[in-house]
Amino acid sequence: MPAGLRAPFSGRAWREFLYLFLSLPMAVLMFTYAVTVIALGAGLLVTFLGIPVLAGGLAGSRALGGLERARARALLGLEVAAPEPVRPAKPGLTAWIGAVLKSGASWRHHLYCLLHFPWAIFAFVFSLVIWSVGWLLLSYPLWRWTFPAYLGRPGIQMGDFGSGHRFYVDTPAEIGFTSGIGLLLVLAGPWVIHGLTQVDRIMVQGLLGPSSLVTRVSQLESGRGAAVDTAAADLRRIERDLHDGAQARLASLAMDLGLAKAKLAEDPQAAAKMVDEAHGEVKIALQELRDLARGIHPAILTDRGLGPALSALAARCTVPVRVTVDPGLSLARRPAAAIEGMAYFTACELLRNVSQHSRAGSATLDVRRTADRLMLLVTDNGRGGAHIHGARIHGTGPRTDGTDAGADTHGGTGLAGLAERLASVDGLLTVDSPVGGPTAITAELPWRG
Repeated sequence: MPAGLRAPFSGRAWREFLYLFLSLPMAVLMFTYAVTVIALGAGLLVTFLGIPVLAGGLAGSRALGGLERARARALLGLEVAAPEPVRPAKPGLTAWIGAVLKSGASWRHHLYCLLHFPWAIFAFVFSLVIWSVGWLLLSYPLWRWTFPAYLGRPGIQMGDFGSGHRFYVDTPAEIGFTSGIGLLLVLAGPWVIHGLTQVDRIMVQGLLGPSSLVTRVSQLESGRGAAVDTAAADLRRIERDLHDGAQARLASLAMDLGLAKAKLAEDPQAAAKMVDEAHGEVKIALQELRDLARGIHPAILTDRGLGPALSALAARCTVPVRVTVDPGLSLARRPAAAIEGMAYFTACELLRNVSQHSRAGSATLDVRRTADRLMLLVTDNGRGGAHIHGARIHGTGPRTDGTDAGADTHGGTGLAGLAERLASVDGLLTVDSPVGGPTAITAELPWRG
């Protein structure tokens, strides 16, 4: 059945109608409460009791706002986070009263109690009329018999033209036309009601949720925490690599050279052999240090930019990778150094995942600038199933072997850790990886050049 014909019988339409129907008594309650609090608080200001009354009234408005958010969540499916809590500067009733009066969220809740009242009256009347009249007219042939049976009339009276002449809807054509109008109203009703609830959604989100400034501060705090955790994890990784790699090898090299020095006088040939082995250890240690330095920040990225650095990175991948770089990315047009480094290490993590988990035969790496954003797309033809935090994204599915295609052994972070790193700089990670593949992962970062 087409969506237009299903709409009058859908659960969404009836839930939205119930929301508008219940809005009127709720709005009357909230409006009466808000006006009473303002009037009582203003009248008692001369006795110094008005300030506590206003603070208590605002706290009550916040409680009513919580009920409205719960009602919107249950009937409209609208998830609105609770606003920032009241945080007094110090313990005590006076500090709490001051914090409530200074809270913008408290005043927004009170404003909602006042503004929602006229809108609730209009939405209630309009939705009730169109919904009830539509169903009554549509079902008119089923209950028309009540007029001649109980009222002595042939049908609905549509008008009185004087001289005792009245017009009734009683012929088959008139009954069919009336039912047709009712059908149109019934079909249009859900969409009209949905449009009315959009206004309620805007009011609930704008007045009963956290302010945009507080949300932004929370995002920045979360991003800062993720950046600190990432930096600490990187430092631990560097310390572990140094301790287990170059440091252990150099300690062994020092011992070998000490033994060679002791044998130099009595067995020059054995000493020379030990020095030769130590020379090989030095080369290996130098290579490990170069790899470690490249992992911290590759020199090619600083000297030649993102395009050549990504080409060199793709050349070291165990899976053949085709690299496409926007011609606009050059030494003369480069993003901020922090963004450039973030893009490089994002590509490094994603290509490492392709090598270790995807079982792909080929992959692509596409980098381009779109407006003020840097876009990085990595695709592969592997088995798919990558996801973040176990939550499927864009049709992704679980792995059949008990592992995640998107999991990364580097630092134990995987795609979840990578998403947190990108979020710390206002970036975004999108995963499209259905089971069986192919996988496409897009990283979006701000340009900030």
